[in-house]
Amino acid sequence: MMMKKSERTVQKVEHAQGGEGYILKDALLTPQQMGEHCTMLAEIVLEPGCEVGLHQHNGTTETYYILEGGGMYTDDGKQYPVKAGDVTFCDNGHFHALKNIGDKNLVMIALILKKEA
Repeated sequence: MMMKKSERTVQKVEHAQGGEGYILKDALLTPQQMGEHCTMLAEIVLEPGCEVGLHQHNGTTETYYILEGGGMYTDDGKQYPVKAGDVTFCDNGHFHALKNIGDKNLVMIALILKKEA
């Protein structure tokens, strides 16, 4: 099966995880395609000033692969600048956030997988 970008619907999510602004979320797989261990595989766009707010993962992990732009990634209270090519990983039980502090869109792939505690 193949799904063209023009066939998918981009969802605007206001204040994602309590963050400023909004995210543009393009789900790359349907829930049926993701199976029992994956809860999200999506391309996420953060416009300048927008963010995914600080949140904890309980029973899941989350990976961000930055494709374009850059921002500030928060990992359990520590902040790290990120740019295209960087990968972040938030393990089960930990906290993270990401804010676009630049003047161009930050584009990333986000993957959430279920994990036992």
